[in-house]
Amino acid sequence: MTIVEFLILLVVAAICGAVARAITGFSRGGFFVALAVGFIGALLGAWIQRNTGVPEIFMLQIGNVNFPIVWSIIGGVLFAVVIMLLTTRSYRTRYV
Repeated sequence: MTIVEFLILLVVAAICGAVARAITGFSRGGFFVALAVGFIGALLGAWIQRNTGVPEIFMLQIGNVNFPIVWSIIGGVLFAVVIMLLTTRSYRTRYV
């Protein structure tokens, strides 16, 4: 895998993570959080796909690596929901 292919893989994972975050409404963080949600979502989604036996819906081949687009978004949604449930939202009070 070349550097260009790796960078393309990072961008695709970040886009999948951003879509998953947009679906769930998880708005914390930026590019790196979206990247983490995309990669963890890809791992989680591929695990769910293998265990359920559901076919691959849309795979993107980057170099010699297959990246599961739809399963990455599904796994990212599940991961983002778990993170939203585990973290508390801090509210700022305004003193007048």
